[in-house]
Amino acid sequence: MVHENSAVKHPDRNLAMELVRATEAAAIRAVPFIGKGDKNAADGAAVDAMRAFLGTVNFEGLVVIGEGEKDNAPMLFNGEKVGTGRGPACDIAVDPIDGTSLTAAGRQNAISVIAVSDKDTMLDASSVYYMNKLVAGPEGVGVVDIRKPIAENIRAIAKAKGKTVDEVIVAVLDRPRHAELIEEIRATGAGTRLLLDGDVAGGIHAARYGSRIDLCVGVGGSPEGVVTTCAVKGLGGVVQGILHPMSDDERARGEAAGLKFDHVYEMDELVASDNTIFVATGVTDGGLLEGVRRKGPIIKTHSIAIRSKSGTIREVFAEYNANRWL
Repeated sequence: MVHENSAVKHPDRNLAMELVRATEAAAIRAVPFIGKGDKNAADGAAVDAMRAFLGTVNFEGLVVIGEGEKDNAPMLFNGEKVGTGRGPACDIAVDPIDGTSLTAAGRQNAISVIAVSDKDTMLDASSVYYMNKLVAGPEGVGVVDIRKPIAENIRAIAKAKGKTVDEVIVAVLDRPRHAELIEEIRATGAGTRLLLDGDVAGGIHAARYGSRIDLCVGVGGSPEGVVTTCAVKGLGGVVQGILHPMSDDERARGEAAGLKFDHVYEMDELVASDNTIFVATGVTDGGLLEGVRRKGPIIKTHSIAIRSKSGTIREVFAEYNANRWL
């Protein structure tokens, strides 16, 4: 008789390195489209590569956060099963390119991302696209609170980190909706880092020890909030989110799906598991990761793998034979 052990039922440490191969593949396939102006072509190439590699990984993955609904996304759609079907049962969130418009424009900070947690633990917030988020590192735990005014949170994180307020840097997506928030941040004397796109990287930056970014705040994608939580659980930081519907219809859809409004989602509500894996590979250069580089016959990639169970952060540098890839 074979006894079931927890390693069979839960994502394990070997899975992280298997998943890195899938983000590496997606990032490499996107390279020919960097700066070429066609974000859909870049995304399509990355999706194809990631899906192909995920099919070889020994796990039973259910895509909770993917490329969209089945009708609109040919693969990696919400609800799709990925992996060999053998091994741990997991929820999976994928973003083959977080920052497709950055890639198409040749701008910085595009990454390829996969996040995994135990089965039935990721919040499915797909019916409400936007979420107001706050992310900070370990010093922010029990110190910052999304319910408080931003000025109060800036002063609190400065005190916790032993900084003056004018040394604090806050990352915010550069959107018209944030004009007032950006003014409030600057009025305290703190500085801003305006993100063109891709608030997953911004959130991880804010949560990493020794980073120059102290907080990441503002309204971004709800799926990205869940993905960021998988990473930040491994970094010991804090994520809070409040759903931000853009219309009464969207709010009604969210309520029908069981989502809560005017409610602060804490980390364990966003991802109800302490066994999370987050992996990402740089597509274009950024503060978190270097982009894919081609030098003669060699392609170089830079990835990160974060596992909450062990609190391990691995940086992975790989070299590929360009002739086999591009």
